[in-house]
Amino acid sequence: MLKLYNTATRKTEVFKPLGDVVKVYTCGPTVYATPHIGNFAAYTYWDLLVRTLKMNDYKVLRVLNLTDVGHLVSDADEGEDKLEKGAKREGKTVWEIAEHYIDVYLTNYAAMEFLPADIVARATDFIEADMRAVDLMTANGFTYETQDGIYFDTSKMPSYADFARLDLDGLQAGARVGFSDKKRNASDFAVWKFIHEGEDHAMRWDYLGRPGYPGWHLECSTIIHEELGEPIDIHTGGVDHIPVHHTNEIAETYAAYGKELARYWMHCDFITIDGQKISKSLGNVYSLEDLASRGFSPMDYKMWLLSGHYQGTRNFTFDSLEAARNRRANWRAKIAKCYQLNNGDKEKSDVASVFDNILAAVNNNLNSAEACAIIDNSDLSLDDWKKVDALFGLRLITDTPDIAKQSYELIRERDAARAEKDFKRSDEIRDLLLKQGIALNDNPNGAIWYYNN
Repeated sequence: MLKLYNTATRKTEVFKPLGDVVKVYTCGPTVYATPHIGNFAAYTYWDLLVRTLKMNDYKVLRVLNLTDVGHLVSDADEGEDKLEKGAKREGKTVWEIAEHYIDVYLTNYAAMEFLPADIVARATDFIEADMRAVDLMTANGFTYETQDGIYFDTSKMPSYADFARLDLDGLQAGARVGFSDKKRNASDFAVWKFIHEGEDHAMRWDYLGRPGYPGWHLECSTIIHEELGEPIDIHTGGVDHIPVHHTNEIAETYAAYGKELARYWMHCDFITIDGQKISKSLGNVYSLEDLASRGFSPMDYKMWLLSGHYQGTRNFTFDSLEAARNRRANWRAKIAKCYQLNNGDKEKSDVASVFDNILAAVNNNLNSAEACAIIDNSDLSLDDWKKVDALFGLRLITDTPDIAKQSYELIRERDAARAEKDFKRSDEIRDLLLKQGIALNDNPNGAIWYYNN
């Protein structure tokens, strides 16, 4: 029985899909810079979500968006578009920036062994649909026009504050100093921004006779409407999305289509690095490539993330990453032992299955930390390990293939040589196996092999 924590109700609930296919939407990256390891925390947790759904025999239709326009430096409709900022930083066009960092992101995505999304949706492919959505919101009385753009009037939606438990009166009072005269209410937000003459914004489309571009929040509501239809089963994102981005998505969908956007909302917390927020000014912005330069693989980092809980604040250190690498190495050594116990011939050993307990832990609101502890303290069959790899996506089996029969024969020959105290031949065989990447642990019942990498 799968249980998930629902941000909308603030409760852990038994998951009940709306139909035969579970519709999942994941807020994707803004593609203006190399993603850092903090970005991949969320995608690791939502990859686990999809894998868990499939392990429970649900069919899944998942959409991942790529924000290539409209996300301003401030989430509150102020500042420079992040794509424009990236273009100026690197002396490229915004289109070149988008293409380059989409490629970087998808390459990293594959390196993290995430299941491919069924639909990868670029925001710029949905501009006409955005315009239609704004037309509907306007026709339904939820917007007003300023010189700056088309704004959503949150006062027209009594339930606007419910999802995030917002204090709108306090927000309005706090906004009196320096309050933007573009807005009627402090919580109002742009669904479409106009570009003024002389303004440097390369991505532009004509709407209402003026050049402009969609507000950041609109792309997700539009993509969900066009690709999945409302309501979807699960909408995912970070906790920072709750008070603004996701609240605004809900409002837009209600105003345009009169529908609930999603039944279940899931949000992960942040990671810190050495106890501090990830920040360029602190010099602690690490990419997957930075980890590789220190000898760590994407699977080591994924192992570290899965060792905790998606709702917990995680503190990353290189010592903790080293521990995660060792944990994964220990798991791979256990897989190698399963192969050897089976003589490289069978699918299963005589070890009783414990995977049901592992899945039960993950089914309890994606409690991967508890599942990892069960794995550490249990003897798993080879069949169980294959299921663990399908659940976690850690390349355990791929990176730990069975050795060739000739290698088994060499191990048996070495065991015989050691029994006869022919240590010269024993050492020769050991060195030969090491050249194949196979190391040995000797014990009274014979050597146990593992991969020396």
